[in-house]
Amino acid sequence: MREAKERGYVQTFYGRRRPTPDIDSPSFVVREAARRAAVNMPIQGTEADLMKRAMILLNKYLEANVSGGEAFQVLQIHDSVMLECVESRAEGLAAKMREIMEGVAPELDVKLAVETSIGKNWGEL
Repeated sequence: MREAKERGYVQTFYGRRRPTPDIDSPSFVVREAARRAAVNMPIQGTEADLMKRAMILLNKYLEANVSGGEAFQVLQIHDSVMLECVESRAEGLAAKMREIMEGVAPELDVKLAVETSIGKNWGEL
C-alpha cells in the first residue's frame, strides 16, 4: 500500500509494474478495488513471471532434448503447466519439469516446491 501511494505503482519481484492511479479515489468501491489490486499484484504478478520463465526454460529443454512430436506444452493455468508426451517419456519429463520449475528462480529466498502428476487424460491428473 505504501509503495502504491508513494510511487503510484506496485511491482513484481522482477520489476514489472502496475500503475495504481485510483489508490486514493474518493469513491469507496474504486479505492478498495485499487487497494486490493495493489496488495495482490506483487505476489500474483511475481508468480506469473515465474511461470513464464519456467515455460520458456521448459520449451528450450524440449527443443534441445526431445524429438519432434514426442512432447510439447499444451496448457498453462495459473501455477500449472500441462505437457503432452509419448508415454515412454512421461516419468523422465515429469522429473525434468520439476527440476526446471523448482530451479527457475535461484535468486529468491524461498524454495519453490513443485508437484507433478501423470495421467492418460486431464481427468486423471
